[in-house]
Amino acid sequence: MMTTTSDSKPAKVLDIFAGAGGFSLGFQLAGFEIVGAIEKDKWACQTFAFNHPDAITVHRSILDVSDAELRDMFANKRPDIVVGGPPCQGYSIANNKCGDPKDPRNSLFREFLRVGEVIQPQIMVMENVPHLCAAKTAGGENVLEIIKKSLSSLGYHTYSTVLHATAFGVPQIRQRLFVIGSRRALKNPFPHPTHNARASVERTLFDDDLLPCPTLWDAISDLPPLLAGEGEEELPYDSSPKNDYQETIRHGSSVLYNHKAMCHTKRIIERFKSMKWGDSVNDVADQLKPRKRNSMEIAIGAYDQNNRRMHPDRQCHTIAASFYANFVHPYQHRNFTAREGARIQTFPDWFKFLGKPTVVSHKLLAREERTEEIHLCQYNQIGNAVPPMLSRAVALNLRQQMKVA
Repeated sequence: MMTTTSDSKPAKVLDIFAGAGGFSLGFQLAGFEIVGAIEKDKWACQTFAFNHPDAITVHRSILDVSDAELRDMFANKRPDIVVGGPPCQGYSIANNKCGDPKDPRNSLFREFLRVGEVIQPQIMVMENVPHLCAAKTAGGENVLEIIKKSLSSLGYHTYSTVLHATAFGVPQIRQRLFVIGSRRALKNPFPHPTHNARASVERTLFDDDLLPCPTLWDAISDLPPLLAGEGEEELPYDSSPKNDYQETIRHGSSVLYNHKAMCHTKRIIERFKSMKWGDSVNDVADQLKPRKRNSMEIAIGAYDQNNRRMHPDRQCHTIAASFYANFVHPYQHRNFTAREGARIQTFPDWFKFLGKPTVVSHKLLAREERTEEIHLCQYNQIGNAVPPMLSRAVALNLRQQMKVA
């Protein structure tokens, strides 16, 4: 049964800071209607619009959208639910300056609140990194408490928790903070776990009611094998699905998108060949380690998180925005393709990512004042997204909790 409005139509969802749309895709898979998205990146907008042709996709920064424009854009399809993940890099533990109050991205959560004040939806759902729980403003105030108090002042009951993606069948070690504001009090605002990561290896007395969380190999083992540089943006399947996860992720798709391997030099391929499961660049022989730019000298530095060969029978490490350089395929001597990353993020195979697979460093483009070339590539779009299966669990629980008035 779908979540419905008072006239039995699916509840309408607006996604802000939408990226490629993983957050709202989870709500769509749970039976909601996606009516719009606001996203400043051109390629991410193209991806969202391609996969949601009936939604209003606004290619602008939310900072540049006035209150009046917000009301006018969705006057005919007023959102019942607003979801959004304000850019979180400023709060991420991967950022050495995490929580820096001078980082302009750290103030964008206020735009999420402004949209709620203008649109006045029944439910608001914000997603971010767990570090937001400890982040503070320049004045020393806790950001999460400001968000919850602000939602309360707008008439919402507020709830927050950190969810583990593996607890909902996502084959990836990933934790995300969710904040919910609801006009009506919710008895159980967050979903209970449905999967157990340990259950894929061993069962305990407490695992009987939980499904085993898929492993990395459960997620990608049916994809066509590729050498470095092989693959296409569209490929036919060359085998049948091998498990329930693959059956589910393929549903509705007749072609495989975005399965194109990165090009690697012979030296990099030899490096990957020397690596065992769990090894990173830090573990290879000195002669195979990266060299300094334009030099034969071995670069000295910490490579522990770069090019780590993933274990096939465990859940993958967190898929980040730059995951194209983070992981080595468990059996093939190359980095992951964008589609393999999308599989690990639980995007269905019919979901196509537009834009280039990779781009030159954004920092380099900014230094060279080539700002018109700064876009989110396919890997960025995938790594930045909320895993749709995690979002779907949140959405299904909300559907069970209340009927949107």
